[in-house]
Amino acid sequence: MPGQKQKKSDKAGTSNKEEKKKFSKDDYAKIAADIFAGDDKRPVVLFDGVCNLCNGGVNFALDHDSVGKFRFASLQSTVGQALLVRAGKKANDISSIVLCEKEKTHFKSDAVLKIARKLDGSIPILGYAGPLVPGFLRDIVYDFVADNRYRFGEADQCRLDGDEFVGRFIPDPAFYDEN
Repeated sequence: MPGQKQKKSDKAGTSNKEEKKKFSKDDYAKIAADIFAGDDKRPVVLFDGVCNLCNGGVNFALDHDSVGKFRFASLQSTVGQALLVRAGKKANDISSIVLCEKEKTHFKSDAVLKIARKLDGSIPILGYAGPLVPGFLRDIVYDFVADNRYRFGEADQCRLDGDEFVGRFIPDPAFYDEN
């Protein structure tokens, strides 16, 4: 149904059952490998599923990605944690937006600029012009915004607008939810 909201089971975007689970590096490696193992090789944007500013960024990307170049998962999800571990981060690191491609992972302002390059309209201009500013300066600004992102509020719901975005959000693997 258009405008439908999906209630998250808690603030972290995971159920209490999933919060208690501990995955090994091998479990995370299998989950991460499965994300790019099938026919769908689209990059995955990992975002803080509790942050209103981050959710606004996802909504912006959805609205300006008419052909569905990106998939999405929250950093708090099992999929998000697995992709973080694959990139050498801790599973509970929710400090940055992350763009995961099959062979490479981008963080902070680099991720934002790579995402911008693939969006509709004139937005890619920003993605190509952004690297003219040195990365360390971009990341100072990024870190300031990221450190203050909860001032924009916290969300307990995520957007599901009918069939338009089916297949854009990666669900956690069912076989890990059985135990």
